[in-house]
Amino acid sequence: MHGARNWVRPGSGLPALVQKLSEMSSESPRPRNPAGHSGLLDNALGLISAVVEFFESRFVLLAQESKSAAVQLLILVGCVIVALALCVMGYVFLIVSAVAGLAHLLGTSWPVIALVVALVHFIIAGLLLLVARSRITKPMFRDSIDELKKDREWLKTLNQSTN
Repeated sequence: MHGARNWVRPGSGLPALVQKLSEMSSESPRPRNPAGHSGLLDNALGLISAVVEFFESRFVLLAQESKSAAVQLLILVGCVIVALALCVMGYVFLIVSAVAGLAHLLGTSWPVIALVVALVHFIIAGLLLLVARSRITKPMFRDSIDELKKDREWLKTLNQSTN
């Protein structure tokens, strides 16, 4: 029977240790189980190998699915960006044609109509900024903040009562 200091040396790596353990298990003077079962070390190494292979296959599958998901996401983002660009261009063409149509209908020059349309856009943008500003001044999560304040007060009274 080998002692632990005979087969574990400082600086020896795990592969050398596993090989030495494997050699020791094969050099065992005991007869093998008649049912053909392996020893504890062989079963443990088999289990570790199976777990490593399982996770390796899952990581390979995850990598493949991540690549296909990334491609799908890039296609989706590209389509959304192109759709937004086309919407902006459509809006610009709509405004330009409305300006030209109104100028022709009213018999005035198009720069006057374009100026009026620009002023209308600036007024709408200003109103939207005022609405956004009013929404920002109202605190969000008001109920949650109130509950946290109540909890702090309760903890203070709890600490004062225990002291």
